[in-house]
Amino acid sequence: MIHYQQGAEGEDKLLAEINTTPLVDVMLVLLIIFLITIPVFNSSIAVSLPREPNQARETDPRNAIVTVDAQGSVYWFDARLPNRQALAQQLARMAVMQPQPELHIRADARADYDAVGQVVFVAQQMGIQRIGFLTEPPR
Repeated sequence: MIHYQQGAEGEDKLLAEINTTPLVDVMLVLLIIFLITIPVFNSSIAVSLPREPNQARETDPRNAIVTVDAQGSVYWFDARLPNRQALAQQLARMAVMQPQPELHIRADARADYDAVGQVVFVAQQMGIQRIGFLTEPPR
C-alpha cells in the first residue's frame, strides 16, 4: 500500500510499505491444504495382501537351526560359534548339499537386529536359498 505524507515544505514523501497480511493468509491456507492431502496420497493404492495361516509343518532333519541369543551370540544347533567365519564355514557346507536344506533362524526377541542381520547376510553370501525365522505362536 502506498501512502503519501505531507512534508514540512509541502513536498509529498512516498512511503512504500508492503502489507504482508494477505500473503500470510494465503500461505496458511496452502499449508493446511497440503497437510490434509498428504496422508491421502500416501495410502491411496488399494491392494489385497496375502493371508497365510500359521501351519505346523513336519521339519526335515537336515534343516539347520542357527540361534541368536539376547547378547548377540550365534549358535549352530546347540554349539556356540566363536566368530562369523565359523558360521560361514558351516553354511558353505550346507550350501553344496543337494537338495539344499533350509536355514532356520531362532532369534531372541531382545536380540539386536544387527546380530540377526549378520546371520542373514552370511547366509546370502554362502548361497543359502531358503531362510526361515522360527517364532512362537501367539497365545
